[in-house]
Amino acid sequence: MGCLGNLLWLIFGGLASSLSWCLAGCVWCITIIGIPIGMQCFKLAYLSFCPFGKEVYYSDSVASVLPNVIWLLVSGLVLALEHLAFGAVLCVTIIGIPFGIQHFKLAKLALMPFGAEIE
Repeated sequence: MGCLGNLLWLIFGGLASSLSWCLAGCVWCITIIGIPIGMQCFKLAYLSFCPFGKEVYYSDSVASVLPNVIWLLVSGLVLALEHLAFGAVLCVTIIGIPFGIQHFKLAKLALMPFGAEIE
């Protein structure tokens, strides 16, 4: 399912969402202070490009709270709403449910990207 799912994923919103992550990464990389956040955006763009077969694990690190709050206020809310909208539209049909679930996984990741491990 991984290869076929990732191929179909590009049609069902994966390409648009990965481009959104890349755009956010480019905006963050304009300043020197934002480069670490921009690099995280590029990692998540790759995950958004092919999410099937990958799992996201969250750690309980206190050090990731401040970057997550800054991220949420600047970029995270917009990306999360984009993924929620794609997920809601795709969950209307039975065939689109697996793709909608992947969008919901990415919406949660868009709210809290720091402290998350992708395997």
